[in-house]
Amino acid sequence: MSQVTARVLNSGMRLPPLPTIRELVKLYKLQAMKQLSQNFLMDERLTDKIVKSAGRIDPRDIVLEVGPGPGGITRSILRRQPQRLILVEKDRRFGETLQLLRECASPLDMQVDIYYDDILRFNIEQHIPDTTQRIHLIGNLPFSISTRLLINWYADLAARRGAFRRNDTCMTLTFQKEVAERICAPVGSEQRCRLSVMSQIWTEPVMKFIIPGKAFVPKPQVDVGVVKLIPLKQPKTQLPFSLVERVVRHIFSMRQKYCRRGYGTLLPPDSREETTQTLFQRADVRDTLRSFELSVPQCLRLADAYAEYIKEHPEVEAYDYRGPKNPDVSGAAAASS
Repeated sequence: MSQVTARVLNSGMRLPPLPTIRELVKLYKLQAMKQLSQNFLMDERLTDKIVKSAGRIDPRDIVLEVGPGPGGITRSILRRQPQRLILVEKDRRFGETLQLLRECASPLDMQVDIYYDDILRFNIEQHIPDTTQRIHLIGNLPFSISTRLLINWYADLAARRGAFRRNDTCMTLTFQKEVAERICAPVGSEQRCRLSVMSQIWTEPVMKFIIPGKAFVPKPQVDVGVVKLIPLKQPKTQLPFSLVERVVRHIFSMRQKYCRRGYGTLLPPDSREETTQTLFQRADVRDTLRSFELSVPQCLRLADAYAEYIKEHPEVEAYDYRGPKNPDVSGAAAASS
């Protein structure tokens, strides 16, 4: 018998009998909306497994679930009896099923708050002003926002704000299998990318298990990976998040070429080759490696070298190699032609 089951049985408290998620979806005529990247997970054994992957949830903990939909994962969370469950759902069509779960949880002294909002704009500090309770972030994420949300949360983690004012806020989230593999990809893996490095600077990502696409309704064209992201007690850098993200993004912008090519686009073209070589020497990184062959420490040494360089040459920080060219130069070229 699991500790969770034992706790529920010993307390004498359990959720009352409820219709299955499949029955509720049929009863309320809830169809997944493609434009919101919705896919319903009907199998309670799988939703229980997702919540189990989050680790221990204590009776004083707060759980924030992203995109509960009809409430499959929500039920599994309620069985773990957190003190408070916050549901952030953009689609109001799920209001009746979520209200039903809130009513069932009320006699068990569990507070369930439902917010119809976009998680990308949701102000966690406003709704959880106190930092005395541990927060768990759990969700079957819409594929369309998963990477953007994760980068936003890494920025919060680096700044110790939002859900990450404490250093023990773990994320247990679903992603397309390919994205999940990228998050966890080691050095040298073909899947290694910007998201791999950013994830591994601030967290320890762990692939928990894979859910076959056929378990969802409607069935997506890909399988789904469940990843737990555990914040590092000591982040691997103290550099500003925006600077690190910029450097890593440039490094991986030309992932099949030598890493100096992408990194060099941080710098104006007039002295790019020479300066790039100098910064690689400062960072003690071989410039003929490809981006996916770089370790996290090597990426961070390149970020340190760039940070030092823009202190010496602050005008370079505003350089954007994709931006408009110097109008004087382009005008002179037009006149000569």
